[in-house]
Amino acid sequence: METLARRIVRFGAFEVDTLSGELREGGRRIRAPEQSFQVLALLLDRAGEVVTREELRQRLWPAGTFVDFDAGLNNAVRKLRDALGDSAEIPRYIETLPRRGYRLLAAVEAQPLPAPEEADATAPVRPVAGLRSRGVAALVTAVTAVLVLLALAATGDRWRAERSGPVQVGSIAVLPFVNLSGDPEQDYFVDGMTDAVITNLAQVRALRVISRTSVMHYKRTSKLLPRIADELQADAVVEGTVTRAGDHVRVTAQLIHASTDRHLWARSYERELRDVLALQAELAGAIAQAVEVKLRPEESRRLAVRATVNAEAYDAYLKGRFFLNRRGPRDIPKAVEYFQQAIGRDPKYAPAYSGLSDAHRMFGLQGLSPRECMPKAEAAARKALALDDTLAEAHASLAGVLYRYQWDWEGAEREFRLGLELDPNYAEGHRAYAMYLLTVRRNEEAVAAARRARALSPLSMGINVELGSALVRVGRYGEAIEHLHKTLELNPKNPSAHAALAAAYDGQGDRARAVAMLEKAVSLSGGAANPWLGYAYGITGRRREALEILSRLETRSHEHYVTPQDFAVVHLGLGDKDQAFVWLEKAYEDRAFEVLGFSGLLFDRLSDDPRFQDLLRRMRLPVPTGGPRTAAENSRSESNGQPRR
Repeated sequence: METLARRIVRFGAFEVDTLSGELREGGRRIRAPEQSFQVLALLLDRAGEVVTREELRQRLWPAGTFVDFDAGLNNAVRKLRDALGDSAEIPRYIETLPRRGYRLLAAVEAQPLPAPEEADATAPVRPVAGLRSRGVAALVTAVTAVLVLLALAATGDRWRAERSGPVQVGSIAVLPFVNLSGDPEQDYFVDGMTDAVITNLAQVRALRVISRTSVMHYKRTSKLLPRIADELQADAVVEGTVTRAGDHVRVTAQLIHASTDRHLWARSYERELRDVLALQAELAGAIAQAVEVKLRPEESRRLAVRATVNAEAYDAYLKGRFFLNRRGPRDIPKAVEYFQQAIGRDPKYAPAYSGLSDAHRMFGLQGLSPRECMPKAEAAARKALALDDTLAEAHASLAGVLYRYQWDWEGAEREFRLGLELDPNYAEGHRAYAMYLLTVRRNEEAVAAARRARALSPLSMGINVELGSALVRVGRYGEAIEHLHKTLELNPKNPSAHAALAAAYDGQGDRARAVAMLEKAVSLSGGAANPWLGYAYGITGRRREALEILSRLETRSHEHYVTPQDFAVVHLGLGDKDQAFVWLEKAYEDRAFEVLGFSGLLFDRLSDDPRFQDLLRRMRLPVPTGGPRTAAENSRSESNGQPRR
């Protein structure tokens, strides 16, 4: 073999070096996994012919190899297509023949095999048709293909030897499972399966598990796995498919080490829908075992659950979560309806009560008052915990009610801590805890909690925005502005990020830019009356615009609930403190937590007002001795917002 020239096989814009086992395009090496190379080698050998799935099974996974074949082969072909820039729907190179196999469509060019003494690395390449022909050309193609297979096999053995050592996995991303049911209406079910695996894995303290909010950005993505893992800062990823037919569910999943593309584990499961909870726990347990993390005894017990659930209840619960995650004004009532349906089908299914609690807490999206919704939210959360006190999300649900409505600060912290102990990877729990800490003025702790939430969900707009708000709260305006501009790269049209930037710019004393950011936020949110823009107009002397926003809030309040906080904010901007406090007292009576705007900087101007301090005492909150004030506010009078003379 040492006397043979390097053998190059070309197809389309690509070439394969048979001795090094490299795939190249224009001289540039294209990274592709080992198994994808093996698929390519067989397709090159049989250019124009169908290579059956069984032939691929025998070549890639010899007898005795334990792997889920369907998942492994689908993944290998998908990554080969990614490397070639090919499409399954409009193939240029690889054609799929359903239930049969694959075929290479491109013409193949191969260098003929010379006699050993005539070997010449510069010998010209002789084209060979994609469909194998008679005579010498066919012989050349066949011999060359054998060389390809031998070289790739040797390369594969070398790669296996290099990559057979142990790998360390400290963080995992469960990518959105693929719906293979052939019915788009089942997407909610497949997304629910993804959520459940994330939730079960998140209970393992030794792992950092990326949250649902971030991984859902990669649903139907064309990005390659290493890039996804890099963006999520994950050592390994889980990919899977779900097929549902009636009450029968089939799940395939595989665990891949991101940097090496090494398959660490793969398996398929088939269950009846009533056993789906056990399936989810078993799947998460198998993944944890595959990465060889040490489980605590209580973690092992939770992952060994063999609970069952009423199929109709579970289906309704997933639909409830689907609408809850959409967070639209029309979605929350649908979520409430589906959670109630789930409870009606199975009154002992604790997650349905937790979901119902979360939906009721979003009273603002429903246009209802806290007094209409929060008692229902508390009752649902307590019922969930009575049924299952190991349900981390239910502890977080109850904590949200206790601090936002009951002003039970000690009880809320206890519930937050219990929930995060049960699920240390619960990004939403860390986010909510950060907001609680801001409320009780433990601001540095709030920043740390917000950073933890972001580490678990780096692509969540809500979490990134609230980290920015926490940085504003501690006076790190420059850092907040830099962070929020990076956040806007994720979604330039997010109103909340622009509003948070407004607070940061205001903190720096750049009032003009703060107003511009608020106007942008209002524009992106559909032009709704925004009290903070009314405040900004008021303190900048644009009284007419501020009064117009006040009028629009009044009109809206006749249609659905508007928190008294909104009116107080605008009056404060107009310099009318007395009227602002009238509305603050109404908000106090409504138990509308947002009334005091503790996580925002703008209300700090009230910190030395005895009426404000009295409100805090009645809410059992610490009375400030004087918080940070913006440079802009220090340049204005407290009475009318006009520049001091």
